[in-house]
Amino acid sequence: MKEYLILDGYNIINAWKELKELANESLEISRQKLAEIMVEHASYNGIKVIIVFDAYLVKGSRSVFEEYENLEIVYTKENQTADSYIEKLISQMNKRDIIKVATNDWAEQQIILGKGAIRISARELKLEVDFAKTKISKKTLQKKTKKNTLHSLIDEETLSKLEKIRRNR
Repeated sequence: MKEYLILDGYNIINAWKELKELANESLEISRQKLAEIMVEHASYNGIKVIIVFDAYLVKGSRSVFEEYENLEIVYTKENQTADSYIEKLISQMNKRDIIKVATNDWAEQQIILGKGAIRISARELKLEVDFAKTKISKKTLQKKTKKNTLHSLIDEETLSKLEKIRRNR
């Protein structure tokens, strides 16, 4: 059983303050930042993340897929919304897998639920991402502050035997 998190990319960008501010400067940079955030989130949680950006109004656009270890980025083709792509994708996925979809679109949330997926809002996703970042930071800090001494690497019994050997010299 696998776990998937599918994002309506532009919906998330417009819902998260820092990404929306970046998008005002450069939409490309905002998309890259979202991808970076989600790669870290996917790695930490052991899930596959799929970000869908629609190219609904982009003339002549074709579906484009970018795939990384645990992240897939999809740009839909012309006249295809992210919502319709996500609905079709969910229908094709294994029903035994855990499928979460992050969007603030109320109508889309209802369709997602009807197809058996779990819906989460952009705000809930942000909370999950921030929680994971905090956990990652704590682990990193613990690794940095933990000293690699003999005491931290071997058990007490072995340490006691080594101490006896040292004293008998």
